[in-house]
Amino acid sequence: MRIGIIGAGNIGRLRAQSVRQNPGTTLVAVMDASAEAARSAALGGARAVTELHDFLALELDVVIVSTPTHLHEEQCAAALASGRHVLCEKPLSNDAASCRRIVEAARQARRCLATGFNMRYYPAFTFVKQCVDEGRIGRLDHVRLFGGHAGLSEFKADWQYKAPHSGGGAMMDVGIHLSDLARWLLGEVVQVSGVMTESIWKVPGSEDNAMALFRNAHGVTATYHATWDEWTGYGVRVEAYGDRGMVRGSYAPMRNLLITQETPGGPRTVEKRTYRGIEVREKLKSWKSTALLSFQDELADFLSQIGGRDTGRNADGHAGQRTVEMAAAVRESTRSATIITLPHLGRMSLA
Repeated sequence: MRIGIIGAGNIGRLRAQSVRQNPGTTLVAVMDASAEAARSAALGGARAVTELHDFLALELDVVIVSTPTHLHEEQCAAALASGRHVLCEKPLSNDAASCRRIVEAARQARRCLATGFNMRYYPAFTFVKQCVDEGRIGRLDHVRLFGGHAGLSEFKADWQYKAPHSGGGAMMDVGIHLSDLARWLLGEVVQVSGVMTESIWKVPGSEDNAMALFRNAHGVTATYHATWDEWTGYGVRVEAYGDRGMVRGSYAPMRNLLITQETPGGPRTVEKRTYRGIEVREKLKSWKSTALLSFQDELADFLSQIGGRDTGRNADGHAGQRTVEMAAAVRESTRSATIITLPHLGRMSLA
């Protein structure tokens, strides 16, 4: 597979590295508005390009888009229209209508579209999903999700947190992963209610807190909190509760807790998982080492999907669309104090 990458920032460079390390792929080109940035990521004989039309004129099978969110639609649509499969970083775009247009472009082009929700590949969250799917905690009753960091000091550029380029605040930042993990565990989210506030950083259109309820078609509910005033620093926690136990996944550090009981009120079994190897590696090489491994796994699944062997594990275009729709629904619920209903999407199909 011949792959080109648009965007040579921190994530784009990691994506380029994941392509170079996959034996079934070749990194053909890296495009960035900065020629210097493109050259820094275009190692191993790849071309450095600064213009989209020059980039799309190259022989490419797959395009990975890793640019500021407000640029995604133009770049994804152009790549899809030119016959390339596309993997786009999260959020898929900066508003729901734009996401739907990207999904439609993929459908019209009959090309695969994926969204970069790499936290699905973090071992702690993979374990939570496995426990739910295998029935280790019994019938799923509810899910709890929390994610946050200290706020604007964590950002390196205005576009990362200022609407309209960002598309919003905490829900479009750390919270976008939580929204995807909620949908991954619950199945399709069809009802949303919640409240957004801008009382900490006071950036118009960029919520610093969002608290919500997400519900699937069977009434199973997730409670959700994404925040930009978690003064203790970055952290993500996902918990699933069933009628025979609970399982928690958290990062950072990477941890799991599983508590199960065969009968209500009966003896409990407690299993704790730590990931010492990951902690040591991140101390030596930073969080990017964990992200890189997840990108490698995500790319492998996307290539399988393109080849007609869809594992169902990677996030597709509908996943990207629905998470942005969920953020928009919380904003609308804040305004109207109502429950917002969303149509069922399911997994994308080329049929």
